[in-house]
Order: sequence, then C-alpha cells, then structure tokens
Amino acid sequence: MLLTLATQNQGKLRELEAWIAGQGLPIVVRSLAQSGTAEQAEEVGSTFGQNALLKASWAARRTDGWALADDSGLCVDALGGVPGIHSARWSGRGDEGNNLLLLESLAGIPAAKRTARYRCALALCHPVGEELLVEAEVEGRILETPRGTQGFGYDPLFEIPAWGRTFAEVDLARKETLSHRAAALRKLLPLLQMVARGV
Repeated sequence: MLLTLATQNQGKLRELEAWIAGQGLPIVVRSLAQSGTAEQAEEVGSTFGQNALLKASWAARRTDGWALADDSGLCVDALGGVPGIHSARWSGRGDEGNNLLLLESLAGIPAAKRTARYRCALALCHPVGEELLVEAEVEGRILETPRGTQGFGYDPLFEIPAWGRTFAEVDLARKETLSHRAAALRKLLPLLQMVARGV
C-alpha cells in the first residue's frame, strides 16, 4: 500500500514516518514532495478534525491513493484555547516567533493557571471518498522558559507534569509513545491495518 503523508511540516513528517515504519505494516510512505507536489490544501476548517479531513482528501485526490493528514496544535486555557487551529501560523514568524508570542501572552500568569493541551486529529482518506478520522490530546502546562532541543513547535515550553520534562527534552522514540500524535496514531492503527490488508 502506498500512503501519502499530507504535510509539508518536516517535524510531523519525521514523527509519522518513524511511527508507521515501527508498526511493521505493508505500507510505503511518501511525502507530498515525493508525490510531486509542493502544495498543500488550504486549512479553512474551524476545527482540527475539519482541517485534517480537508488536507487528507485533497492529497488523496491529488495523488490518486490513500493519504494521511494531521492537524494538531496547542490550546492554552488562560488564553481561551488560543492558539488552537492557528498554532503553526500564530505569530507569522515560525516556531521561535510563536514561542515568544506565547511567553508574552502568558506573562504574569502563575504556574497553576498555565494549563494547556496538545490536540491532534488524524484523517485517512481515499480519492473515492472514504474518510476516517481519529482525535486525541495530552494535558500539560506552559513553562516560563523553554527547555530542551528535541521536537518542534511549542515542545520546549510544553511540560508534562507527570514526567517533569518538556516534549523537547525527550527523544523521538519516547515522544512516539506519549504524545498527542502517538495517542491518535494508536487509535488509527486498526484502521490502517484494515486498509493495508485491503479489507
């Protein structure tokens, strides 16, 4: 089975490729670039799920095969759920700008009120119209200073209290077992297994 990962985000691409490779499924993964396009569907949905379905269905039609898309982001309670679906583009200045804006927006907010969650929606689509969607989240809190050099996005500021570590302080193998994306992928696994077997 050939599966296109409908993202231009290299961090997400690495995580998805590594997870799928570790499942022993008869799946050959390719990126949008490897499928011959540098484009990506416009994210005009109002939820993570809607955006994941938009991207996956667009890629499935474009590549004439199964496509998997992720839409995920950070929802901060003290900011009313912001940045939410706008997480990647919030500041307009990439990961570093987003992290600076997050710290500025939470200035003066005590640790107990810096609760947040990473949310992930994964959509698996086929050009004939089959659509499968799973969603998951992981709870954490936003630190006042970044820690760690692994990961991407808001990972250096997002601490899992039970670990006492940020996503940027753990390696990819551990993040694959504990992140919001990993939880969504676990939910997706039975569906991927059926698709890969042609069920």
